[in-house]
Amino acid sequence: MRTKPAAPGAIPLIAPLLAAAVLTLPACSAVSGGSTPDPSAAPPPSAGGSGSSPSDDRGSGDEGPASAQGPLGGMTVVVDPGHNGGNADAAEEIAETVDAGHGSKACDTVGAETDDGYTEHAFNWDVSERLRGVLEEDGAEVVFTRNDDEGVGPCITERAEIGNEAEADAAISIHADGGPASGRGFHVIAPGDLEGYTDDIAERSQRLALDVRAEFEEGTGQQRADYIAEDGLDHRTDLGGLNLSDVPKVFLEAGNMSNPEDAADLSDPQWREKAAKAVAAGISRYLQEEQGGGDEEE
Repeated sequence: MRTKPAAPGAIPLIAPLLAAAVLTLPACSAVSGGSTPDPSAAPPPSAGGSGSSPSDDRGSGDEGPASAQGPLGGMTVVVDPGHNGGNADAAEEIAETVDAGHGSKACDTVGAETDDGYTEHAFNWDVSERLRGVLEEDGAEVVFTRNDDEGVGPCITERAEIGNEAEADAAISIHADGGPASGRGFHVIAPGDLEGYTDDIAERSQRLALDVRAEFEEGTGQQRADYIAEDGLDHRTDLGGLNLSDVPKVFLEAGNMSNPEDAADLSDPQWREKAAKAVAAGISRYLQEEQGGGDEEE
C-alpha cells in the first residue's frame, strides 16, 4: 500500500493546538431525525476500501488485525469483484494483452448485463460488499482487489497478485455469467491442473469449489447451470486470475444475466443478500475443514 506523503507547507505549531482542542470536544452521538437505512442495501465499504486507483485496493484489508473472535479469526480471504464500472470507457486500456499463465488474455473486460441494463460489475461489487461484512463478522481479514465500482481494472494479473501478496487462505472472484438466454443457473469455476502454475493449488481449490457450490445451492435455491456442466463445476486453464494464483481460488458465476428468470434474482437486493451469506458459508466451511484436516466428498 502506498504511503500518503505529508501535506506540503504544514505548520508544526498548529498540531499541538488542534490536538488539545479535539480532546475537549464531547463525543458525537447519532444524529436524530436521520433517514432509516435500507436493510436490503449493501453495507458501506470499510475504512480504506475506497480510493481513486485500483492498485490502492491492496491495502483495503489493512485497517487493523482481524478479530481473533469468530470461526475465521486469524484467516485472510481475498474477494475479487469481477470487472469494474469504468471499464466500458477504457476499451483500449483493458484490451491490452497480459500473460495469463497459459497464453495471453485481455487485461480485463466489461462484463455482462441484464436486458434491463443491470450490469455485472455492479452486481459483483454489491455481492462482494455484502460478503465482506459477513466474513468480517466471522473474524476474517478481508482484502479486496478493487476499491470501488467506478475505476478501471485492475488487470487479471494484478488481481491474482493481490491474493498472493496477502497470502490468503482462500480467494474468490465474484461474477455473473452472460450465457445463452435459454440457459439458467450458477456454476463454480476451479483451476484445472496446469503444471508449473496451478498444480500446487488445484486440489485445495477443488475442495473450495465443492464447498461454495454446496452452500450456494442450499442458501439461494439457485439451480446448477444447465448449459455448462451437470455438476455445476467447470475446470479451466485459460483464466489468468486462476493460473497466476498461488493460493486456493475459485470463480463464482452466480447466475445467467441473459436469462430472464436468473436476471430477476440477480437484480433483487434480498436475493443478493442470500447469495453473499451462502458464499460466506461455503468459504467458512472450506477454511474450517482445512483447519481441521477434513475432506469434502465430491
